Amino acid sequence: MQGAQNPYDAVAYPRLAFSDTHPDRLATMAILHGLSPAPVDRCRVLEVACNEGANLIPMAYAIPASEFVGFDLARLPIERGQERIRALGLKNIRIFAADLLEVGAELGEFDYIIAHGFYSWVPAPVRERLLVLCSELLAPNGIAFVSYNTLPGGLVRDAIREIMLYRIDGTEHLEKQVGGALELVHFLLASRSEGDAYRRLMEEHLKKIEERTAPATFHDELSEAFHTVSFTGFMRHAQQNGLQYLCEAALPPPPDPCYRQEIRSAMEAMAPGNIIAQEQMLDFARARKFRETLLCRADREMRRDYPPESFRRLQLASPATSAQGDAPGAMIFTLPGGIKMEANHPGAVALMLALERAWPRGLGFEEIEPRLAGTGLSLDASGATMLMRMAVAKFVELHAWRPRLPAGMPERPRASAASRQEIRAHSQGVTLLHSMVKLDDAVAQKFFLLLDGTRDRGALLEALAGEFPEIPREELGKQLEPSLQYFYGAGFIEA
Repeated sequence: MQGAQNPYDAVAYPRLAFSDTHPDRLATMAILHGLSPAPVDRCRVLEVACNEGANLIPMAYAIPASEFVGFDLARLPIERGQERIRALGLKNIRIFAADLLEVGAELGEFDYIIAHGFYSWVPAPVRERLLVLCSELLAPNGIAFVSYNTLPGGLVRDAIREIMLYRIDGTEHLEKQVGGALELVHFLLASRSEGDAYRRLMEEHLKKIEERTAPATFHDELSEAFHTVSFTGFMRHAQQNGLQYLCEAALPPPPDPCYRQEIRSAMEAMAPGNIIAQEQMLDFARARKFRETLLCRADREMRRDYPPESFRRLQLASPATSAQGDAPGAMIFTLPGGIKMEANHPGAVALMLALERAWPRGLGFEEIEPRLAGTGLSLDASGATMLMRMAVAKFVELHAWRPRLPAGMPERPRASAASRQEIRAHSQGVTLLHSMVKLDDAVAQKFFLLLDGTRDRGALLEALAGEFPEIPREELGKQLEPSLQYFYGAGFIEA
């Protein structure tokens, strides 16, 4: 694999963090299935193909007592990441350039292993080595995250890729190459009639490709290796290496066919007790294109009924805001994206109001339970079912870890140093909740960079007015508190 220049050295992949890969998410899903993963605040994490550490560095910053290791074949991204680590003074993370085929037991044992955007983009020997490495290095209660392109939905992506590759000849600048390839796809699809099923199917996926930058499209769609596999094919590979299926990194969304009783009953009749076969049938129904699969050791015993007692080991949180509903006792809760839920169950209302007051922090069930007395919500089977329904609908977040977030806005607010470093360089930052937020406005960017914990509100306004003398001080003052509350609610402000 050494020799010619690595494509990720030649064309930098966008700096991204992925919330589904965070050890908090992996531990949460393991706990829901009755396992006992390592505590997030005291664990070892390995990321394979970590690029420049944009996913790993914010984790290391936010979880200082845990250890993070990453490696990548591309040298230049690693050098950029190492410079970031030095600038932040982090001692709990190490990233280095290495070939997956040449690393092994010397790395030690890991509680969480991450391989995102890797399995489908490397040759067969490297795919094999990835799962062997997981088998070799995963702790007894460890969880591995592996994402990959899946059938049957991935066939659409394969078709678009083939059209784009036909147009690529490497003689033009990257932007023109990718733009020209996408133009060809549009031209060919436009040759088919409006409403044509093939055209609609291809255009739906094409929109997702066009939301990415040219470098991302270059690596994601036009890489030399591009492997699409069925779920059963992937799991056969995992099982050969002593690994078993835990679940996906995220709960399926509400419309998923897995929640329809008639479908579940039919699948159970066709493949009784066979979760792999049932998940494959669901992928056929979903036309699924991509999976983020969690694996654990084959000797671990798990549950798939989300035992009620598991919720006592988790934190609950919600970004929803409340308003009075139309019916007596009803409340309307609205997520930041605008999705609404009306609740009239006293326990659901009490729970959501408690989480609203605590956001962005989470609450353990023992903190919430006293407020639920007499509401009819408890951690029995029906209560756990209600909580899972709210989690599936995204109105309740489940966490295994509590980040260092303040209970209210500090007098001298401090945004995390890792996020300020990112905003300064790329106008986007990763919150302590491991979500990405982009700040396009110059005033918002400068204000964010002033949040270093040394200024109260008066000093913040004074400094901001000095940076933007052309903007009336009164106008800047009006935006001060809303901006602080936005950064606080996003999870940028440290305790």
